[in-house]
Amino acid sequence: MIFVDTSALFAVLDRDDWAHEPARDAWTRMLSSDEGPLLVTSNYVLVETFALTQARLGMEAARLFHDSVLPVLRVHWITREEHESATQALLITGRRRLSLVDCSSFHLMRRLGIDRVFAFDRHFAEQGFEAVPTCPT
Repeated sequence: MIFVDTSALFAVLDRDDWAHEPARDAWTRMLSSDEGPLLVTSNYVLVETFALTQARLGMEAARLFHDSVLPVLRVHWITREEHESATQALLITGRRRLSLVDCSSFHLMRRLGIDRVFAFDRHFAEQGFEAVPTCPT
């Protein structure tokens, strides 16, 4: 299983994103392998990705995301308890650049035993997760 983060989803969609080429290449490899990995994300990541895509790229890109990307993802819906755990983790760390979505992703990945993440966000590596592709620091 590989967890999929907003940073990678947006990079796949935005040709002007600094990580577009490695994101597109990794996405293509993951989808074309015979026994492709199970790609898991959360409803929080989807909300964040939709908002970012709509604001920066427009509704056509949001439709493309919905129609072409979303169908290959297994979506985990964050529960109230998971939300509360993520909120507590965020408040305890006190880091301005760490988001509630990130904290919910870390919690979910640990709970599901996922150690690999398709992301371009250094916070995942800081938490001990393996980025696919390797994320520059």
